[in-house]
Amino acid sequence: MAQPEYTLPAEWEPQDGVMLTWPNPDTDWRPYIDEITSTYLTLSKVIAARERLVIAAKDAAYVKTLLSDSLTEAEVARVTVVACDINDTWARDHGPIILRSGKDGSLKLLDFRFNGWGEKFSWQKDNAITSALHGKGLFSAALESHDDFVLEGGSIESDGKGTVFTTAQCLLAPRRNQPLSEAEIGERLKGDLGADRVVWLRHGNLVGDDTDGHIDTIVRICPDDTLLYVGCDDEADEQYADFKALETELQALTTVEGKPYRLLKLPMPDEMVFDGERLPATYANFLVINGAVIVPVYGQREKDEQAKALVAEAFPGREIVAVDASVIVRQHGSIHCLTMQLPKGLIKNNL
Repeated sequence: MAQPEYTLPAEWEPQDGVMLTWPNPDTDWRPYIDEITSTYLTLSKVIAARERLVIAAKDAAYVKTLLSDSLTEAEVARVTVVACDINDTWARDHGPIILRSGKDGSLKLLDFRFNGWGEKFSWQKDNAITSALHGKGLFSAALESHDDFVLEGGSIESDGKGTVFTTAQCLLAPRRNQPLSEAEIGERLKGDLGADRVVWLRHGNLVGDDTDGHIDTIVRICPDDTLLYVGCDDEADEQYADFKALETELQALTTVEGKPYRLLKLPMPDEMVFDGERLPATYANFLVINGAVIVPVYGQREKDEQAKALVAEAFPGREIVAVDASVIVRQHGSIHCLTMQLPKGLIKNNL
């Protein structure tokens, strides 16, 4: 089969940097803005020590001051802060999706429609962030608008070889892309993302997940046909049956070569509750950056250590950096949800 010119890279391929959208008191982070700001500063330092960082922020001057007080001079030099009006901070879902050409290595920046996970929350400002950043001249790639199709970065995973994973519960959820059928959405993904295969998963919904089941909360594609996935071994957990069904699905999957995937099972964090709601805590929501993997932890020592060891097994040679995501998950996401990797060659050198 002829390979398409542009395909969606794997996350572990070389990066220029990472995008963040900074919290402010006008967002849902207001009740614990100091705590989440501290978490963002920790994330910024980990990322900027290794690669560049692009930040969309309502108050760019304030964020620059925060960073200059917390980062080294060399780290600050790798950060670009752009003033943008925002609704929320989930860059994974309103940020750009980047394709790379297999012919010449050039990049294409796709701007899909973000609508607040099926119009659950305000979204219009966030939907404009990618085009606003592109309009500032930050990126070397041309922008291609796909505003007729709702697609969140957290809903897709790529192996960089033409296979894209997603979940039926998310992409077929209300107020996304109706009346398109599963087959029609699959063809759209193939065409837009340069994929030759879409793998649909149908189980593994975390209680408290606002996204209708993003793939990046339950199953992550790793090098060498490895899948890191969330398991649940506690029969008393309300999620037990659904995650056992997910495990069965994964065990039946094969690669394009017809081989089974190497499966590594991440633990299910102990139940976390905030304001009377169970939170969708997950170790699958890690971020791969140059030379390292940032793994969310939740103050559960035994399970935190187990998760870090499994991620290290899936990504040999990379440093494992743990970042406490206990505050992030109060808003029903984690580290991968807050971030979007920017492939090598995307950020202009003069920034």
